Amino acid sequence: MTRTKFIAAALLTVSLAVPTATAVAADAVAKGAHAWSPADGGDSGKIAVKDNSSDGDPVKAEYYRVDSSETKRTLWNHSGPGTTVYSSDGSRIYKFKACDENYGAPDDCSGWVIP
Repeated sequence: MTRTKFIAAALLTVSLAVPTATAVAADAVAKGAHAWSPADGGDSGKIAVKDNSSDGDPVKAEYYRVDSSETKRTLWNHSGPGTTVYSSDGSRIYKFKACDENYGAPDDCSGWVIP
């Protein structure tokens, strides 16, 4: 019985010491825009936005970082349908949304997402 307890304790210790989960990206989708963070290999300081429509309008991700929590930032994608752009690295992104730009009309935006 002692050997069984020892093996169980050793397996528990190894399972706690070796992380097996990776960061899972949170997604925001609005009409033709798709944004997610963490982006680019699971970096919680990066966000990505992809243009999923062919309407000719750009898409954007609006987001906030931990180190400047009162500053709304915008990542634009003017590259066209099917393209993705990534933000530069910085402090952790704590909320974001995706928007499809509509010139002369309100943008189509998702709700705020917390990664």
